[in-house]
Amino acid sequence: ARADRVKVVEWGSGGQYVLTQTPAVKAVVPGQTVSLNCKSSSNVYSNNRLAWYHQTPGGAPKLLIYYATTLQSGTPSRFSGSGSGSDFTLTISGVQADDAGDYYCQSLHYPNSVWVFTQ
Repeated sequence: ARADRVKVVEWGSGGQYVLTQTPAVKAVVPGQTVSLNCKSSSNVYSNNRLAWYHQTPGGAPKLLIYYATTLQSGTPSRFSGSGSGSDFTLTISGVQADDAGDYYCQSLHYPNSVWVFTQ
């Protein structure tokens, strides 16, 4: 199994933000419900500056959810986001075949205006 998706951003003076996404790999069949977790080492800005993206092979990341729970226009209602502070979840209720691909979370931290994107 691959390691969890982890991104560490150093912002000087020994400080850092760590964003960890689990699981790294998830196998499901159509119709199942799947949840992905994203945890930050410190609270995100306003406790809700967390976004989720979906990327298919050869494509650019597509924004699914922003502000932790708000669906981007065009995102199917089977996707939902939850969480606050430093712990967030993306849930897909009734997975479809075209949901396959890579999922990433992205956080914003103040006062350094640092964006962290899992990889």
